[in-house]
Amino acid sequence: QVQLVESGGGLVQAGDSLRLSCAASGLTFSSWNLGWFRQAPGKERAFVGGISWGGEYTHYEDFVKGRFTISRDNAKNMVYLQMNSLKPDDTAVYYCAARTRLATPLFRGRYDYWGHGTQVTVSS
Repeated sequence: QVQLVESGGGLVQAGDSLRLSCAASGLTFSSWNLGWFRQAPGKERAFVGGISWGGEYTHYEDFVKGRFTISRDNAKNMVYLQMNSLKPDDTAVYYCAARTRLATPLFRGRYDYWGHGTQVTVSS
């Protein structure tokens, strides 16, 4: 079955960097757009950004633009979220998710598969 497994979360201080990884299995990885989401305590899950199936296109929400970078390695079935200049407001559980490349638009809409998330806590 399809599995998305996030890793790399932890407790860091404001201004630090962290790289999250998401390992995929059970799907043809290069056929899926990938998104990163986060859910802070007491808040709804929010879209952070995404990367297209071939890696040509990325999108970031304004609240992470310039600080976060999404990349993927289709040979390894991995997607990454590099997070720099972390702020306490970035504290959340971070999820990766897969959206079929056939769907439009690239990143907005239904995602078919989700990971279980990894906790990121940023202290001030």
